[in-house]
Amino acid sequence: MGPLKGIRVVEFAGLGPGPFAAMWLADMGADVVRIDRPDGRAPFPMKYDVLARGRRSVAADLKTDEGRARAASLMQAADVVIEGYRPGVMERLGLGPEEICAKNPRLIYGRMTGWGQDGPLAETAGHDINYIALTGALHAIGEDRPQPPLNLVGDFGGGSMYLIAGILAALVERGVSGKGQVVDAAIVDGTAHMMAMIYGMQGNRLWRDARQANFLDGGAHYYRCYACADGQWLAVGAIEPQFYALLLEHSQAEGIEGQLDPSDWARSAAVLEEVFRSRPRDEWLDLMEGTDACVAPVLSLHDAPEHPHMAARQIFERRDDIVQPAPAPRLSRTPGALNRPPPEKGADLADVLHEWGIE
Repeated sequence: MGPLKGIRVVEFAGLGPGPFAAMWLADMGADVVRIDRPDGRAPFPMKYDVLARGRRSVAADLKTDEGRARAASLMQAADVVIEGYRPGVMERLGLGPEEICAKNPRLIYGRMTGWGQDGPLAETAGHDINYIALTGALHAIGEDRPQPPLNLVGDFGGGSMYLIAGILAALVERGVSGKGQVVDAAIVDGTAHMMAMIYGMQGNRLWRDARQANFLDGGAHYYRCYACADGQWLAVGAIEPQFYALLLEHSQAEGIEGQLDPSDWARSAAVLEEVFRSRPRDEWLDLMEGTDACVAPVLSLHDAPEHPHMAARQIFERRDDIVQPAPAPRLSRTPGALNRPPPEKGADLADVLHEWGIE
């Protein structure tokens, strides 16, 4: 049933971080209803839209009085709203927090944007790569050029998860005050917040403001990826001295003395590159996987669900012939679950209005 059973969420259809947050809330048992545009067309069959799982769909044309009234009715009956439009759009539609929260003062109004609700860039377009560029995160990732880390750091890490955290915090506070509030979740805010440790180390002169020059960014020989004889890759993360000693022992690398001297990292990395190229990846895994040498295979999207550890914990599930991640994290008494497949747009209007008590 999930820990959020009984929580009603209205999601305005969008892309990326908003749908991810709504998926997570649905995985945890919330009753999530997505408001879709009636003329909107999906770029691919809905069953492949994993981010749309777990909720129902109601169509509403927000350009019409009828569509706006339908959306307002749903918002007034909800506990949480998620919208990802540019600042001011919902206000111009008459669906902004001031108007809606006056009629539903317990509402948690979640706003998901890249730049935030204010600031010089608030009204401009952007994507994950642009948002994380301003925080310092993108500059720190890559080799010669900055490397976009998919859209995991910005959209889903600094965006969705901070929107979720804000919503949950506001729900907890509402249990005390009885009042809702607005959650201004900006990707630039969340991504910068995730960089707290890195900025702290930079302030303490333990981190150089350059790519592949530090112990967590691929600069150190004990924390990077190495190619094997068969072209497959190993991820090495032997930071602690005792784990580093096991890495050298199991790899039988010779000619490596120190660990923490950055001036010796390039030479040590060259030694390990030659060592790991001497055997196929599976032979190295037979020697080291499961030990404290902190070595793991770099698996493809196809291979990851089949790894014994991933399979044993059922980290991926197959639904409607689609392999997808299972709900996370795991709760002992009220675990999350995959409740519904992605909905066809507008298919659930009658059921939602009836269950939510809306005329």
